[in-house]
Amino acid sequence: MAPETRMPQCRFIVVGRAGMDLYPEPVGTKIADAVDFSAMLGGSAANIAAGLSRLGCRASLMTALSDDPVGRFCANRMAALGIGQELVARSGPETRTSLALSETRLEDHETLIYRNGAADFDLSMDIAESVDFTGVDALVVTGTALAREPSRAVVMRAVDRARQAGTDVVLDLDYRPYSWSSVEEASAVCYSAARKCQIVVGNDLEFAVMYGRGRPEPDLAQALHDEGVRLCIYKMGQQGAVSFNGQERLRTGIYPVSALKPVGAGDAFLASFLAAHYTGLALKDSIARGSAAAAIVVSRKGCADAMPTQEDVTEFMAQQTMTNPTKG
Repeated sequence: MAPETRMPQCRFIVVGRAGMDLYPEPVGTKIADAVDFSAMLGGSAANIAAGLSRLGCRASLMTALSDDPVGRFCANRMAALGIGQELVARSGPETRTSLALSETRLEDHETLIYRNGAADFDLSMDIAESVDFTGVDALVVTGTALAREPSRAVVMRAVDRARQAGTDVVLDLDYRPYSWSSVEEASAVCYSAARKCQIVVGNDLEFAVMYGRGRPEPDLAQALHDEGVRLCIYKMGQQGAVSFNGQERLRTGIYPVSALKPVGAGDAFLASFLAAHYTGLALKDSIARGSAAAAIVVSRKGCADAMPTQEDVTEFMAQQTMTNPTKG
């Protein structure tokens, strides 16, 4: 392994959704035309946890799974991917683990997510109270976990306990409109949670929603940073990202690739960024590793199963060139 990839092991707890993803076979097939599907672990939080585990970190998932074959499938895949399950609960009989159908294609891409009575929202306060934050580098919260009760209250209790323990809290805004009762609710809840975090990561739309603005602009991330959040990363898709850290305003590019699909990039970015950041790499280098992982995942089938290793990321960066963005 190259010297720069021999990183000390970090410890994370990731909160949010795990589910079963079904992909039409072969690659490029529309859902409506499929006769075969491959099943993989999915869900934003599960993807991030898988990404961290693949990168050599210790990652546990805080979620709930339905006590049925789909829930057991997810638990089995989590075990295979090295994701800790000590904070995974079994939800009641009226709930179901999320199911997503997603096409491995860019043109006319469709992803359908079934979340009626979603099991991952059925968290109990006992889980938040049971977390031992000793040795945990960060509690990573995905915004979807804040969309409904009782999950919202449980997650906020976990956030407060992490802060009391001196553990960083990272918020991936992860705004999914279908999960919230209104955009106004999403704005108020995410803003309240974000102000308790050390790191907030989101795309331009997500920051605009959080601030109730119609027009996205990097100054929204700057404003949150000025309110006390240590690091804000404002992602702009093909335009790269702008990050605010202390007095630093850092503009970074992307690694262009021939993508197979448009999903999974954000989860891969966050996992690789955190793995690098919490081993002491410079902000620019950590974001570069996050961007490389994002490029790798969109060029592979699946999300959790597509997450790269440290060696994958290092080799990719040695062979590819990051775009040089206009100064932000």
